[in-house]
Order: sequence, then C-alpha cells, then structure tokens
Amino acid sequence: MNNLDLMNYWINSSNNDYDTMNVLFSGKKYTWSLFVGHLVIEKLLKALYAKINKNTPHAPKSHDLSYLASKIPLELTEDQETLLSTITRFNIDGRYDDYKNNFYNLCTEEYTRNSIDKINTIRNWLFELLNGEREDEIK
Repeated sequence: MNNLDLMNYWINSSNNDYDTMNVLFSGKKYTWSLFVGHLVIEKLLKALYAKINKNTPHAPKSHDLSYLASKIPLELTEDQETLLSTITRFNIDGRYDDYKNNFYNLCTEEYTRNSIDKINTIRNWLFELLNGEREDEIK
C-alpha cells in the first residue's frame, strides 16, 4: 500500500467512526461516543502522517494524539495541544475500568456535546491540512 492509499484508508475509517460517534451520541451512549471520537482524530492524524511520509507512511502505533502530532510534526497552538490532550483522555478513560466510573459521571449530555464540538474543530482543521489548505502549519 503506498502512502496515498494508506492515507485514504485512514480517512475512510475515520469517517465511518465519525458516523458511529454521532449515532452513539444520539443513543445517549456518551462515554462510548467520546471514545470513538478519539479514534476519529487519531485516524486523521495517521492519515496526515501517511500523506507526508511517502517512504515510511505507517504512523507510530500510539493512541496519544499529541505524540502523533509531534511525529508529523505539526505546529500546535496551546489550545490545540490542550484539545489533543483532552481528547486522548477519552481513549484512556473510556477503556480502563479504574477510570470508567469517573468518566461516566463526567459525560453528561452537555459535556459530551461540547466535547464533540471540540472534536469537530480538530477534525475540520486536520481535513484542511490533508487537503493542502494550511500546509504552513506543518513543520
């Protein structure tokens, strides 16, 4: 698989997860909605990594969004860095039993809606980078 094929694979997978995230939110499965929201962003970062790294398009096997962004590498604002760290927590807090109860209590409809808005902000920014509209933000 060449880098563009891999990039498209990650984009398609992310888009499928995006639909799943929204269905889960509609079904009031808030913690799972945010868990899948993390995957949406992770896969777009891996798509961007594949786009940029033509000879070695396979991104690091990591779920840490800040780490993945550093491997592209992206010029992140402080707000973007904070958002990526927050979204990474959705993966950890939704996955491990010792965090799940606290995360479940945190994930009200309002909190989840606001978090999905933030996921959409990062998602739109990554699509701009993937489409070459903001390549000045890539180091």
